[in-house]
Amino acid sequence: MKSRLCAAALAVLACLPMPTAAQEAFHFMAIGDMPYYIPKDYEKFDRLIDRINKQANPSFTIHVGDIKSGSTHCSDEIFQKVLDRFNSFEAPLLYTPGDNEWTDCHRQNNGSYDPIERLAKVRSMFFPDPSKSLGKTRLDVESQSVVMREKFGAYVENTRFIMNGVLFVTAHVVGSNNNLEPRDRKAVLEYFDRNEANVAWLDAAFAKARDEKLKAVVVMAQADLYDIRQNYPAVPSASGHIDTIKAFERGAKTFGGPILYIHGDEHRFVIDRMVGTNLKPIPNTIRLQVYGANQVHGVIVRVEPNTAGVFGFTTFIVPENGDH
Repeated sequence: MKSRLCAAALAVLACLPMPTAAQEAFHFMAIGDMPYYIPKDYEKFDRLIDRINKQANPSFTIHVGDIKSGSTHCSDEIFQKVLDRFNSFEAPLLYTPGDNEWTDCHRQNNGSYDPIERLAKVRSMFFPDPSKSLGKTRLDVESQSVVMREKFGAYVENTRFIMNGVLFVTAHVVGSNNNLEPRDRKAVLEYFDRNEANVAWLDAAFAKARDEKLKAVVVMAQADLYDIRQNYPAVPSASGHIDTIKAFERGAKTFGGPILYIHGDEHRFVIDRMVGTNLKPIPNTIRLQVYGANQVHGVIVRVEPNTAGVFGFTTFIVPENGDH
């Protein structure tokens, strides 16, 4: 399976334009949707962190959200246990929230919390200093709350940084239809505000990559943008992700270089093309969906800025964690 996926990815990337100025290659780790089944998955997650620290030696690790299942309490105690583990990574840890941390917290089996209050708690706990990553080693990042303070000062979780000519961007785009819940007025209002912030952040990222002649752009978020569950020949207007997809469509034209979207949500390792609102491929794009839930493993993303495709992928399996 891995060889077929990688072969497909290489076929996609082979047609992308060759960058110019030399930049040093590096690699990072991509994970998400873990620890999921709490508390039993703490042991598996600890094992994965230990292997990453001792064997993988990444420049940094990204966690694309869902730090618990959608059937687990959204308590401060559980948040703290995950935060402590994030800060046990030797290299920097970049995190973008998932829906299970806040949008689903109104559920009785989640503790019947107010999702907006839980979102505020996630921001205060996991982003105490918007200019720094998590992990034992902190990475300097730019936050939308600073770069676009006047209009989007609340969005401490949306960050970006450049490494060896590649722009990395986190965007707070989540499952559960991106919190576009028509039966809940508060949810709808939250969605529209955050959606506007995300789109502005993505548009700015692709413009920055173009203007600074960067090699590639990596966007990291929780949501599977194509989890539509409707029988349409295109992405329906009711999708809470349609504006994000349109931002990628514009970005592909604005920037013109390789774009990688890394996300979780569906708990399956997948590498394929991104598609637009018409469900046709977006040029120069590829998406990586990471392992998650009962598959407590990682994916090493190798970045070679001086190659045509820039990105390569290797699974990072912890055999003791099973089910892969």
